[in-house]
Amino acid sequence: MVPFLHIGPLNVPTFGLMLWLAAVAAAIIVDRGFRRANISADAVGIVAIAVVAGIVGAKVWHVLDTPQEFREIGWRVLWDTAGFAWYGGLVFGISALLLQGMRAKIGGMRMLDLAAPAAAVGYGVGRIGCFLSGDGCYGIQTTLPFPLGMGFPHGIVPTPPGIRVLPTPLFELGAGLLIGWYLWHRAGKRHPVGLITGQYLALSGLARFLVEFVRRNPKVLWGFSNAQLASLGAAVAGLALVWWSTHHEAARPVLVKPVSTAGKTA
Repeated sequence: MVPFLHIGPLNVPTFGLMLWLAAVAAAIIVDRGFRRANISADAVGIVAIAVVAGIVGAKVWHVLDTPQEFREIGWRVLWDTAGFAWYGGLVFGISALLLQGMRAKIGGMRMLDLAAPAAAVGYGVGRIGCFLSGDGCYGIQTTLPFPLGMGFPHGIVPTPPGIRVLPTPLFELGAGLLIGWYLWHRAGKRHPVGLITGQYLALSGLARFLVEFVRRNPKVLWGFSNAQLASLGAAVAGLALVWWSTHHEAARPVLVKPVSTAGKTA
């Protein structure tokens, strides 16, 4: 594992580097989505604000989820390179996108639809940072051979020598890319407002719920971890949004492709 890249006198954390690449990937996808929908807006600025809000939310959620860590190291936990909770980032990021969508007169829910594929891909790319840095987001111990079983003896949170664990960040990378690919192609077709966001919440929630069965996170209720309970909530909310978008008159279908010829739509 490579927690840091040593470039001359600089020690560049790979987690931060992949977080930056995740933001770049998300900005590119949102920009292409805006162009496909004939929307004139600053995709880079919108993604930047959402990313900052997501980082703050991820830290806040982590502190609330692990208060013992705050008691041990104090306020330093807020700028420590480890300890980011995805659902905190999701809540704060969604809030930032809703506000920006209304401000840009795109509409809050439609903004979420446009950003959903980028969120899925960005999450997957960000998980590469967890894998490279060895920040402790591992799976349970296993005897499976490489690449299903890996050791992280030099990670930020090292595994004991000779012990192999499931590389769950790679599982989440694959899930994020697949979900992002599906949402991008679905968003390119006629769809009611809110459908893409609902599918994103349902699919990403299901993916996180399943991977938590082989993660090392402690179980807190009914044999589920905090992340699993949040995943269930996200999946249920996503399914409810899918139902609403396909049955409610307010969720009018939108065309995302530009008019190709007079009187005809692509």
